[in-house]
Amino acid sequence: MFLVMGITGKVGGATAEHLLAQDQKVRALVRSREKAAIWANRGVELVDGDWNDAAAIERALKGVKGAFVMLPSVWTPSPDYKEARSIIANYIAALTNAAPPRVVALSSMGANRTTGLGMITALSLLEQGFSDLASPIAFVRAGGFFENFLYGLHVAQGGTLPVFYNPTDRKSTMVATKDIGAEVATLLTGPAWPGHRIVELGSMVSADQVTQHLGEVLKLEVKAFAVPRAGWAEAFEQFGIPKGHTGPAEEMYEAVNAGWMDVGAEATEHVAGTTSAREVFEAAQNTATS
Repeated sequence: MFLVMGITGKVGGATAEHLLAQDQKVRALVRSREKAAIWANRGVELVDGDWNDAAAIERALKGVKGAFVMLPSVWTPSPDYKEARSIIANYIAALTNAAPPRVVALSSMGANRTTGLGMITALSLLEQGFSDLASPIAFVRAGGFFENFLYGLHVAQGGTLPVFYNPTDRKSTMVATKDIGAEVATLLTGPAWPGHRIVELGSMVSADQVTQHLGEVLKLEVKAFAVPRAGWAEAFEQFGIPKGHTGPAEEMYEAVNAGWMDVGAEATEHVAGTTSAREVFEAAQNTATS
């Protein structure tokens, strides 16, 4: 039995898919059984609760062979990242008491740094907080998700895709959530390891290359357009981030453009992605039209 946190999201769902494909038993901690019904119908054991309840996490960890843990994505975190700190504290309490044989934690490229990361600060705090846990832990530092470009299926019909990557031909680490799930499942079910390990996950890809794949799926020529730095706040507001709260997202993309998210951090392993941006766009388009 393996615990998968965030099973109703993209990464948790991808992890569960890969584990079930290996005929592994899966357990999930869920706030809404209705939202997770599709997983229950596939044999996933549901435990009521969420990451704000250390006791519920500990119950979900009971007797598992391994656990996948993650933080919810918060685009408008408090200045002191109190939301992430609270969840991390709950995880630490539960993992200390339950002491599962292995833990895989979703992190991010750049989490080895402690400042200037914007939203990724939460994952840097996660790695720091987990540093003294007794269980063997693998931190999966994933690149930027190809799924973050899915808005292009709607906005790029005119031939232009606005992006925050600048220059657009500069490569940074990117990956599909399908590949994250595959790597997490491999770590959970593969050979045991002592202590902590860090896996950088993804391949070096540019916004121009992603845009080319988008154009191939849309069957039209699409060019990436780097949103001017002065216009980032307004652009993020159009994506739904409240005015005055765009700073963490802006700082994150500044870190990406500065090269802080590139592969090759000290004492890390590297696993390349195998799913292309084109496949991600095709899958989303097929789902939308089915």
